[in-house]
Amino acid sequence: MLELVVLSGKGGTGKTSIVGSLAVLAKNKIMVDCDVDAADLHLILPHKIKLTEDFTSGSIASIIDEKCTACGICLDYCRYDAIKHEPDNHHPAGERYWINPYACEGCGVCPHFCPEKAIDFTETVSGQWFYSETPYGPLWHARLGIAQSNSGKLVSLLRQKAREQAVADKKDMIIIDGPPGIGCPVIASITGANYILIITEPSLSARHDMERLVSLAEHFKLAVGLGINRYDINETITEDIERFAREKNISVLGRIAFDPDVTRAQVAGKAIVEYPDSAAAGQVRSLWNQLQKELILIQDNKLQHRID
Repeated sequence: MLELVVLSGKGGTGKTSIVGSLAVLAKNKIMVDCDVDAADLHLILPHKIKLTEDFTSGSIASIIDEKCTACGICLDYCRYDAIKHEPDNHHPAGERYWINPYACEGCGVCPHFCPEKAIDFTETVSGQWFYSETPYGPLWHARLGIAQSNSGKLVSLLRQKAREQAVADKKDMIIIDGPPGIGCPVIASITGANYILIITEPSLSARHDMERLVSLAEHFKLAVGLGINRYDINETITEDIERFAREKNISVLGRIAFDPDVTRAQVAGKAIVEYPDSAAAGQVRSLWNQLQKELILIQDNKLQHRID
């Protein structure tokens, strides 16, 4: 079983659109949307949610009014400015203390030092994760709550669920739609994976973020391939990206031209390869064909880490 992670570094390069097409083209696979802060793969894959579960991670403090004496000790110790207070004639102490749940970092200092044990500190629901069925195979995805942390933990949970199903159902591949950037959720997405496909575009910001992803892949000694989306909007930068790829011994698996049909497909909730007459559809298919050759080499243990 292979794990393919598709990343972009920069948002808006068309990564998820291409993942949607790979979901249509690949056989006997499972899809995972690891961009838990802003999951959108389900928007272009018709799906039915079969399972919804709460994701609990971390704790949030809240003050128990009837126990609070308004001593202010919690306010003195809080380093995140999460504890507020205001006059309240209805409170026995004459003022009321409360905690902003969006500012609380769940460090646990305030309940530890509260002399009246007036602060509740319980595990909180940080989001939900879902299992869905699509015409192209199973999809695991999630939605992290507003201002919630531990996205890396949620990503790891999704990947574990997908792996368990892949083993049980004898799937050949897991296709992971990764989050942007190079932080914790990205590291959680690539750890233990077999191959990273980076989707970039010819802009200075995308080129910069692509280089950061390549450095991350180099650190983890992961094989990398490159796809250049909308390559024709600035062919000078496209050539610069390809020069960088040659210097790093990275395969450029395909170029995809700017095509208005991609937007039409997104609006219709479809993958671009479902529009066979579009130019981009043929180019995405060509990229998939080249990617399959790389994955076969990995499966045969003939493709080693090769970033120079």
